Amino acid sequence: MEPECDKLIMDSINKNYVDMDEYPVTTELQNRCVNMIARLFNAPLGDTETAMGVGTVGSSEAIMLAGLAFKRNWQNKRKAEGKTYDKPNIVTGANVQVCWEKFARYFEVELKEIKLSEGYYVMDPDKAVEMVDENTICVAAILGSTLTGEFEDVKRLNDLLVKKNDATGWNTPIHVDAASGGFIAPFIYPELEWDFRLPLVKSINVSGHKYGLVYAGIGWVVWRTQQNLPDELIFHINYLGADQPTFTLNFSKGISIFQFLGYTNVMENCRENMLVLKEGIEKTERFNIVSKDVGVPLVAFSLKGQSFHSEFEISEMLRRFGWIVPAYTMPADAQHITVLRVVIREDFSRTLAERLVADILKVLHELDTLPSKISRKMGAEDFANVKRKKVKREKLMEVIVGWRKFVKDRKKMNGVC
Repeated sequence: MEPECDKLIMDSINKNYVDMDEYPVTTELQNRCVNMIARLFNAPLGDTETAMGVGTVGSSEAIMLAGLAFKRNWQNKRKAEGKTYDKPNIVTGANVQVCWEKFARYFEVELKEIKLSEGYYVMDPDKAVEMVDENTICVAAILGSTLTGEFEDVKRLNDLLVKKNDATGWNTPIHVDAASGGFIAPFIYPELEWDFRLPLVKSINVSGHKYGLVYAGIGWVVWRTQQNLPDELIFHINYLGADQPTFTLNFSKGISIFQFLGYTNVMENCRENMLVLKEGIEKTERFNIVSKDVGVPLVAFSLKGQSFHSEFEISEMLRRFGWIVPAYTMPADAQHITVLRVVIREDFSRTLAERLVADILKVLHELDTLPSKISRKMGAEDFANVKRKKVKREKLMEVIVGWRKFVKDRKKMNGVC
């Protein structure tokens, strides 16, 4: 961030953000930010209406709060209908960030994941809507997958879910996890419909420290209307001197800085540098590009064909040149695909992109001179057999782990009172 921001943070480091009575301007600034973000995401607000939202320490907390609101709304609806409300679930893709798994485990919500497939590494809207049932508290769509940066098709999800809601009367809503893409799409893809323009999108979270151009420690969750956040989840306290409404998982919190300046230029520049890096990697003729041009400005790529070296080796050797380029396997059912990923941020220049391509070429040349971890005498059929055996072992381990869990659960059920 700019030096002025660093100085402002240091000047405010002794302030407790939550003490709104002693530091009332912090509340005013938060409300102004919430209103700007809600309008950026096209919330249906009048000129004098106040948006509903809250600042958090990041998108993980924001997702927990949004999930709790969905769960409570669903429970209240089920109680009013005289139906059971003890088995809530959320439908997501297997590519979700780990904070969704945390929410499901901590707050006892079943996570129904749509498996991925080779060449399609985001949630399939058709499969997601098929998995929705009367216990689904929401469908979570990602605007900027962690794995490939791709934007999920929220509009198609909305249209399909509208039809299912009309047929069933369930009124299942959508949450958009825009942690990465929330400050990208409005500025360089303004025509893309993913936000509150879609009637079933009831809440959106976004991170400040990803593409909000600020340091870690600030995130946001905004709701479509006040009715989407149950009032019973909001606490009112007065022991700091005045009535203060609060809906957070944390209480005391340090000051964070947020800015709303120059986003369009920055995001366009990031996208241009992403295309430069993508073109350079393609010219090596050694990689397949896995990421899409429309999405978070990043390049995800994997080795072509039957390479005798792995993406993990490339990642390890690039560290010698000062690069930290993560290599990882895709989630189920695409775990046999390994990719490398480079995220383009504001300070990643065209010069750095060209230098990275040059260093990748050096690594490839060096790997070509090293003995392979897989014997070069192996033919194409042998190489394919190695991959098949690996997948078979993984499936066998899944069966073993599942059986052990089943036996363990049976033992618990058969315990003597």
